[in-house]
Amino acid sequence: MKTNVNTWLQKLLIISVGFIFTPIFSQVDFSSTRFGLIAGPTYSRIQNAHNPSSSRISFYGGALAIIPIGGDDMFYLQPQVEYLSAGEKGDGETVYANNYLSVPVYFKAYFSEAESEFFGQLGPRFGFLLSQKVENPSRSIYNVEEFGKAAAFDLAISAGLGFSYKRKLEIVGRFDFGVSNNLPDLMGKEPQDGATNSTKRQHVLSAGITYIFD
Repeated sequence: MKTNVNTWLQKLLIISVGFIFTPIFSQVDFSSTRFGLIAGPTYSRIQNAHNPSSSRISFYGGALAIIPIGGDDMFYLQPQVEYLSAGEKGDGETVYANNYLSVPVYFKAYFSEAESEFFGQLGPRFGFLLSQKVENPSRSIYNVEEFGKAAAFDLAISAGLGFSYKRKLEIVGRFDFGVSNNLPDLMGKEPQDGATNSTKRQHVLSAGITYIFD
């Protein structure tokens, strides 16, 4: 039952994003698009999954486009394509690593039209699993060959806050709140096996440095 509810929530979220972004697209000025590069560290964990578990520190990096919306210098659409390494760790040498082709799509707003200014960004992040590595699992059920296989698709809501220096060099901190079930095969396993019936949501906290080309 929880799996069905979670699936419907994902569908509702995607449909809602479509309704929100449709009027935005009508005001997008693609001719003034600028491109940039972004990279930084990640700090991730999967809720209600492995036992024991701890956060994993890794990295992400990729490219972005910053596309003006309307006629001012405050609102933008910012799609990104990244390599994102997430997952979590356990005790000692235990590692549960999930690596993604990550595609966040942000609505970005600067707080004023000043060249150097703070900004906020919000949007969905779509993750497509590229690879998964499990090392020294604390229980056999966490092996990829048993119940530890990560879902091929990971959906999250991503929100961030940053500062831009002359609209070229930017620093940003963001949090990706997982919406989808990251480890669907672990559903139904009991606490003595290190998992519960709760949805296994992957959350990622990250920082980044962006350089935007002219």
